[in-house]
Amino acid sequence: MPPPCSLLCRLATLLCVWALCQAQSDTKLPPGTPIIQLRLAGDKHKHYEGRVEVYYNGEWGTVCDDDFSIHAANVVCRELGYVEAVSWSPSSKYGKGEGRIWLDNVHCSGLERTLAQCESNGFGVSDCKHSEDVGVVCSQRRIAGFKFISTLTDNVESLNVQVEDVRIRAISSQRKRVPMTEGYLEVKDGGKWRQICDLEWTEMNSRVICGMYGFPGEKRYNTKVYKLLSKRRKKNYWGFGVNCTGNEASLHGCKLGHKVELRGNATCEKGLPVVVNCVPGRAFAPSHAQGFSKAYRVEQPLVRLRGGANIGEGRVEVLKNGEWGTVCDDSWNLEAATVVCRELGFGSAKEALAGGKLGQGMGPVHMNEVKCSGFEKSLTECYFNRDALGCSHEEDAAVRCNVPAMGFQNRLRLSGGRNPFEGRVEVLAEKNGSLVWGTVCSDSWGTIEATVVCRQLGLGFANNAFQETWYWPGDVSADDVVMSGVRCSGTEMTLAQCLHHGKHLDCPRGGGRFAAGVSCSESKSLTVAGSHSLWHTVAKHLKNNNVVFEQVHVTSKKCWAAILLLFESLIGSLFKVQPLISILTTTYPLPRHTAAPDLVLNAQVVEHTTYLEDRPMYILQCANEEHCLSSSAAAATSSSYRRLLRFSSQIHNNGLTDFRPRAAHNSWIWHECHRHYHSMEVFTHYDLLSFNGTKVAEGHKASFCLEDTQCEEGIEKRYECANFGQQGITVGCWDTYRHDIDCQWIDVTDVVPGDYIFQVVINPNFEVAESDYTNNVMKCRCRYDGHRIWMYNCYIGGSVSSESEESSFSGLMNNQLGHR
Repeated sequence: MPPPCSLLCRLATLLCVWALCQAQSDTKLPPGTPIIQLRLAGDKHKHYEGRVEVYYNGEWGTVCDDDFSIHAANVVCRELGYVEAVSWSPSSKYGKGEGRIWLDNVHCSGLERTLAQCESNGFGVSDCKHSEDVGVVCSQRRIAGFKFISTLTDNVESLNVQVEDVRIRAISSQRKRVPMTEGYLEVKDGGKWRQICDLEWTEMNSRVICGMYGFPGEKRYNTKVYKLLSKRRKKNYWGFGVNCTGNEASLHGCKLGHKVELRGNATCEKGLPVVVNCVPGRAFAPSHAQGFSKAYRVEQPLVRLRGGANIGEGRVEVLKNGEWGTVCDDSWNLEAATVVCRELGFGSAKEALAGGKLGQGMGPVHMNEVKCSGFEKSLTECYFNRDALGCSHEEDAAVRCNVPAMGFQNRLRLSGGRNPFEGRVEVLAEKNGSLVWGTVCSDSWGTIEATVVCRQLGLGFANNAFQETWYWPGDVSADDVVMSGVRCSGTEMTLAQCLHHGKHLDCPRGGGRFAAGVSCSESKSLTVAGSHSLWHTVAKHLKNNNVVFEQVHVTSKKCWAAILLLFESLIGSLFKVQPLISILTTTYPLPRHTAAPDLVLNAQVVEHTTYLEDRPMYILQCANEEHCLSSSAAAATSSSYRRLLRFSSQIHNNGLTDFRPRAAHNSWIWHECHRHYHSMEVFTHYDLLSFNGTKVAEGHKASFCLEDTQCEEGIEKRYECANFGQQGITVGCWDTYRHDIDCQWIDVTDVVPGDYIFQVVINPNFEVAESDYTNNVMKCRCRYDGHRIWMYNCYIGGSVSSESEESSFSGLMNNQLGHR
């Protein structure tokens, strides 16, 4: 066995690897390398994706997908200023290009500085057609210190803006405003912040910038203030103008404008630095009472988002003829998504998601092949095909919108957890004239409140809500309760928007071990190659241990892996600090799937299977013992009859992850009537209501054994009740409780003839987190004449407009779930 490497050996190896990585970062190209320029074009769902186009010999052309690989995609993305590629797509996914096919049979190692260095057939040598044009999806993260270098100065206007970062820099009098809507526009190029000359700046440019920052519109600003300030400010202008059409999702989608000769302040002697002034949406507009509006709760009349974990994202649904439906993803792109986002009071779209990425909707598909210019006031103004034949809910379109920076995450934190997405909930509250951290009373704390907390922190859906957190020791100074009586509806952006006691706290159990806690579904992702924030975490940790060194941008995964492994042993042995790999996986845990189930009852099955049955008490003894009958049955003789309203329940999981009960195997309850274990004691509520909402038959709290009765084609069953098996409902499957099963009824023996409302509520106690609770309610009109029963106008909560609900259920307008 060779002797272990000494510290000097490890240090020497580290320096060698460092040198290799530095060599890979060398910006000089070998002599004779063809000069090219790249851009991403075509039909996009994100601004950092598209068809790869190459400018060579005075002409734009495309790249064939033959032999293309992720290594080549990485080269393309880095050449455009992105850290790395996420994926690549063959067969003209982003549409067919035009002109020459410049490159074919491209082979890259992934270390090249430009696509021109990769092996290929040679420029213009190809047997491909434009149906084989390749596209790439880049990481949204920009390369730190990236410098835009125009290699083709005569064709600047054909190039997209490529900068490291963009910001709105407020003047001192407005820096405390939330959200920040006005200020100087600055771009970061080559590691330095620079202003843009306003000589050719347009409202369309401002529109794009405001959209990037989560604002639906822009307006004029007071030029006198900025003219006075400009005389006293030191200027450092960027070398280019900007030319936006106004429908771009971000500045990176705009073309470069004129090139500016860099000569100090003279670069814009007849103009000023660009200033933008944005108009916030209603939900984010400052108000005197609460700092911002609660208008987020108010649904837009024709378009809404459903199923999203975070603010400004969700499946797109539109209202037509009083019924909510979805949008098919055929031709769905950033322009259409941006129209939706601006219509709802957000900025432009970050992503146009296809393929039911944020869950499947229900009801009809109202729109197909949507085509927008990007300037429409509503999605309904865009051109679309009403014929949705061939579209299913597997193709439901969704969006992620740019949202203003409101600082919500700074007023709430999770403390004491094993990772950043769980812990005791601590809020920043005013106490005796100063801001202090404190806990939230856990009385009435549940999944709905936990959902709002996770949304406010940007951590996806809630997994669990905790009323005891003694196992998460937080900051002792924050043990005092500063918030009590919290009750949320689930639509709030922040916990402060929920109902609570205000300054009049009432928490008998106190804080400390009884403080409220949550666990959320999303973690921060760790990407080893070129992660700017990751590098700073490492540097900060080492600096705290008196190890200081300069930042370096590393472009190779192999280099990163080697350096990290070397630091693991070198720093650990030299300075006796926590191993680096442990730091990384603790601070930046590997990503988990951010998803939630979404249960929906099939209303048609209920409507079609309802009937009355009279059964003698002597065969209902088991059901009576399990409280499946009305209280009057306790005094009934064995020869008497009970009248039962029977029906089948078919519950689908339309979400993105399986519905699993929280209870462990050893806490499941055996039900003699059903002859199997129930994993949730209260899974549904069955009620018969009068038109004023009063229960006329005693509500039956049904418990289920959850299993996959049937699934969509291509999906395998995963759960079954037999033999004490695992319980749950798989995505794309459904659990059917037939009408002839014991306790699958409502006892209507004591109900007088009349008109009623039949209601079913799934997961009524919010025991398991879902992406949407509004569709857990089903209601039907019900007519009982003493001998027969009719069930009609059945609908799922949230599937129709308020006007349609009023016409069918006059006097009973609440189709939301009651809160515990």
